[in-house]
Amino acid sequence: MTFKSTLLSVLERILAPLLSPILTYLALKKMGILGMNQRNAEFIAQYNPRKFYPLVDDKLLTKNLAIKASIAVPELYAVIEIEHQVVHLEKMIAPYSSFVIKPAQGSGGDGIVVIVGRRGPNYKRSDGILMHADELKHHVSNILSGMYSLGGHPDKAMVEYRVEFDPLFREISYQGVPDIRVIVFKGYPVMSMVRLPTRLSSGKANLHQGAVGVGVNITNGETHFGVWQNHVVEHHTDTGNPISGLQIPDWERLLTISASCYELTGLGYIGVDLVLDRDKGPLMLELNARPGLAIQIANRTGLAPRLALIKKRCAQQKESIQSRVAFVQKTFVHQPLW
Repeated sequence: MTFKSTLLSVLERILAPLLSPILTYLALKKMGILGMNQRNAEFIAQYNPRKFYPLVDDKLLTKNLAIKASIAVPELYAVIEIEHQVVHLEKMIAPYSSFVIKPAQGSGGDGIVVIVGRRGPNYKRSDGILMHADELKHHVSNILSGMYSLGGHPDKAMVEYRVEFDPLFREISYQGVPDIRVIVFKGYPVMSMVRLPTRLSSGKANLHQGAVGVGVNITNGETHFGVWQNHVVEHHTDTGNPISGLQIPDWERLLTISASCYELTGLGYIGVDLVLDRDKGPLMLELNARPGLAIQIANRTGLAPRLALIKKRCAQQKESIQSRVAFVQKTFVHQPLW
């Protein structure tokens, strides 16, 4: 082996680990994949004034804003704000056989308890576990103490209607309620996915806890590819049923609700979480000022080109909610990149 070939071999071994991340970054950029740093600097920092964060970080505030704007949300049964009210919990929930208890300032599905029925003095959770009334009271006390809130601040507990999800999702969901996440930029819905509960996620529709994310064609509401634990999947991990080719009903209405959440909060870059109730139709659950990026994997396409197009369009004109939805459905024809 000559000195030149030896030198090249050594340089290759030294540079390969350094060049690999750079080459990966260039490849992802070429595909239009939005990275976390770019999302934070160019969209969250620029378009989400911090003074508006409480409007989405507090689910009770969000719900009240939505009600005033005539946006359909799950009915609120009760709010528990101070420890003294916990002793009256049984009386508050007495009229309801099923309900959801959640922290007003929780995140990632933490602290949410879904009650699907009663068995004697006990309450049956969605995972089949029975809870005594005293256990429910203890859980509510933990919510008030800030155990599940952002930053550990004192919180409020909300008791609300339990969504009965549309039969469309029965064969591709485990126990919990699937939800629909839509990324909205400057009032334009730019990308969407359905999040399907699994055994790993304990019936919760949260990707970081193990739910399946399924990309949805934003133009027509048809499902296609899926992602689970950073793996591309074509079937639900528990039911084994295919996740593509399903047509989500009331799709244009879902997009309209999502688009209207821009006027609701004044935040320019948000994730809107909705559910499709069997009887009530589309309902808005909550908003997120820092939506994740796995939605790009589920759709096999990047957010960056769509966001750039909306930036340019917003600089030229202002549009109504209906016009924004129509533009999105006409423009963002799904073209998977891998």
